Amino acid sequence: MSVPYTPLMVLRSIDADDSFKLKHQWKPIDEISTELQLAVICSEDQNFLTHNGFDVKAIKKAMLENEEGKRLRGGSTISQQTAKNVFLWQGRSWFRKGLEVWFTLGIELLWTKERILEVYLNSIEMGDGVFGAEAASKYWFNKSAKSLNRNQASAIAAILPNPRKYKAHPTSDFINSRKSWIQRQMRNHGKFSLK
Repeated sequence: MSVPYTPLMVLRSIDADDSFKLKHQWKPIDEISTELQLAVICSEDQNFLTHNGFDVKAIKKAMLENEEGKRLRGGSTISQQTAKNVFLWQGRSWFRKGLEVWFTLGIELLWTKERILEVYLNSIEMGDGVFGAEAASKYWFNKSAKSLNRNQASAIAAILPNPRKYKAHPTSDFINSRKSWIQRQMRNHGKFSLK
């Protein structure tokens, strides 16, 4: 079952000017390149397949780095990001974070990892107003999400920290560096399957 709209999509549409056109097209997980699936896991949540929705080690590391005054970083998993994107609004309040925990527990209990990744890959912003793998693949590389190669998949995954600022093609030095790191992580991860 597809998720036709998310709260973020609605907010982007409301806040936008007349020239804004939201791009989104749902695709089942088997129509999304396994290269993109692996690239996103390697860039966003390398423990996705083994955790229960929360990566306690990553959360502690993010908290420590934030306390030390280093660049702010999050410790959110793909499951947490899916819960936030599909059910909640953007923001940093404790109330919203509490709801995010509740929804994360719910989707981890009721959905498979395959379903969580499918919803995530179809609901996240991958460019300014570009939501989901299919829209991003067409927008950045003029091809379907199923036919993305490793280089293209890692370029899309590389922009996820700020998809409204960064571009998957042509890329900046920051994105090229991040893309290379993601590809190394993909090689280290080895063969990939959600089944």
